[in-house]
Amino acid sequence: MVNVEYDSVEKRYGETIAVEDINLSVADGEFAILLGPSGCGKTTTLRCLAGLTEPTSGTITLGDYDVTDVHPKNRNAAMVFQNFALYPHMNVRENIGYPLKVAGVDGDVRAERVQEVAEMLEIPELLDRDIDNLSGGQQQRVALGRAIIRRPSVFLMDEPLANLDAKLKMSMRSRIKVLQRELGITTLYVTHDQEEAMSLGDKLIVMDQGHIQQIGSPDEVYHEPENRFVAGFIGSPSMNFIDVTIDDSGTVRSTDAVDGLEYRLESGVADRYSDHDEFILGIRPQYFSVHTEPMDNAIRGQVKVTEPQGDDQIVDVLVGDEDGSHVELTVKAPSTVEAVRTEEIWLTVDDTLVHGFDAQSGSRIDDGDVARTKASKQHAESTSD
Repeated sequence: MVNVEYDSVEKRYGETIAVEDINLSVADGEFAILLGPSGCGKTTTLRCLAGLTEPTSGTITLGDYDVTDVHPKNRNAAMVFQNFALYPHMNVRENIGYPLKVAGVDGDVRAERVQEVAEMLEIPELLDRDIDNLSGGQQQRVALGRAIIRRPSVFLMDEPLANLDAKLKMSMRSRIKVLQRELGITTLYVTHDQEEAMSLGDKLIVMDQGHIQQIGSPDEVYHEPENRFVAGFIGSPSMNFIDVTIDDSGTVRSTDAVDGLEYRLESGVADRYSDHDEFILGIRPQYFSVHTEPMDNAIRGQVKVTEPQGDDQIVDVLVGDEDGSHVELTVKAPSTVEAVRTEEIWLTVDDTLVHGFDAQSGSRIDDGDVARTKASKQHAESTSD
């Protein structure tokens, strides 16, 4: 088991930059998630560590060893791919044991290790079955077994659950997390699925357009996003963003003069943005409260669509004139709230939980408000009870 270090890693393909200035540390035994949209560079970053892609510049170390130019087979890293990459002419036992066979491990030792790994993955009854006779989830366990049996220094996983259905994904997610904790092996895991990332990772590395946007724990990335991209990418449904101005009374209004979009922030919240005449207000859908009667200091809107979600519902709200200046807000509300299509509703905001982003750079306006972070976490805990 080792720590992983990327130092100013860059990969170019001609004039195209795949990843740039990747500086990253993953501690021994840590579960790190490379997260971002398709094409952001997360798989390239992983492949540079695996040795499958050669960096244009920079260095990568495993433990105390610079492996930037080391052949993949000599890096003691095991990789699990999206398509499983199993050998169809071998049964389960042969697939799992193949890395040891290649390494020249004695047959009896190999058989013992295969049995041990199969029991760990709860698939001993499948050892003599052909690969073609396995379900997707079973094949994924075999792929994990083939990686585990090597007892590598680091696990590399490239969207290993992408081809599984929703129920299998949840089951395999739990299995991978338990295995990683039991084995204590440093793991880098690529995904574009933020729910998967939030549930699995000790550390999230959020990427976009070949650059790291933020590194932190799931809590830190969710509650304290460093910029608008991270704030919008993390969280489902996505954060609402509104271009606003703010006056001396702490009242924010849409910069597009949207009718009904006016809200007075509490003085302590408004003080965060006292140096910004204009900024981008970010509000997560669950931080709105929905009212079916007029309220003081509320945003007036019209229900466009409701999406039942069991105990909750997602409400799309039109604020302003649909044929003129308007914004559309996504609101998460209890299913008991009567949000009827085309009818008016009023929205109040738990404004201690809002974020502000610089209109030019997109960076979060950092207020250092520890109380707000604490309130965000308390809100999340209360709504999950």
